[in-house]
Amino acid sequence: MGFDPRHWSPQRETTSWESSASRQRVTSNVEALLRENDALRREVERLQQELERARRSQWQQPTAQAPARIRAAQVQAWGVALASQPGWSQLRQGALELLIDQLNRNSFPSRLSLQQRLDRLVSGLGTDLLAAVGPRTTKKTAAVLAAFALYGVRASEWLDEDPARVVSELHQRQTQASRRQTRRTRSDRRTRSDRRTTDREPAAASGNGEEEALAVLGLRLGATQEQIKQAFRRLVKRHHPDVGGSASAFRRVNEAYQQLVA
Repeated sequence: MGFDPRHWSPQRETTSWESSASRQRVTSNVEALLRENDALRREVERLQQELERARRSQWQQPTAQAPARIRAAQVQAWGVALASQPGWSQLRQGALELLIDQLNRNSFPSRLSLQQRLDRLVSGLGTDLLAAVGPRTTKKTAAVLAAFALYGVRASEWLDEDPARVVSELHQRQTQASRRQTRRTRSDRRTRSDRRTTDREPAAASGNGEEEALAVLGLRLGATQEQIKQAFRRLVKRHHPDVGGSASAFRRVNEAYQQLVA
């Protein structure tokens, strides 16, 4: 399509018949080009309309829900497999739930629940797991949840391939968590006991009580109130029973501070 230069030469004089034939060919070519362009334009418009209809139908159709990654039957099968392993009877549902809570608090960030942690790792994994477990937690489902809290997204592999290893590690972690909880409880009891003893026993009279109190805080006479507060905060962090400090040392620091600010 288009003008063909072979049919025209500016160097040769043309007859009126040749000139008329040439004009007819040019006119014919132009009209053909216009018709072709018009056909192409209509085809582009048709394709654009089809594309727009396809987009609208995609928006209007509900998105197909992805299949659940974990199903209730799968959780039930895992629970049965765990219950048949050595050491299962030594696991306790309450201790497993405590273990899940501690593993969540030790993760980053600590404010996330198990469901939120798993959903962050694999979209929808935690939601599917909790839906498969259901609203009522049993020892078997608690063990499955503890396995996911311990192994994360790889828990399904361990539950499928080595349930005996899962029970063994859950028992080990359960024992460790129970010991930490026992130590924390004993520490709280000692702290409360020390506080009651301090309330019952008045401070012994001393001729130079202020100097002794400053010495407990590592200060000398003439220390400012701000220096006393800073020393108290530093020593409290060091001697607090919850961080492994001595209850008696913590009590002496507190008594010295109270005497200085009184």
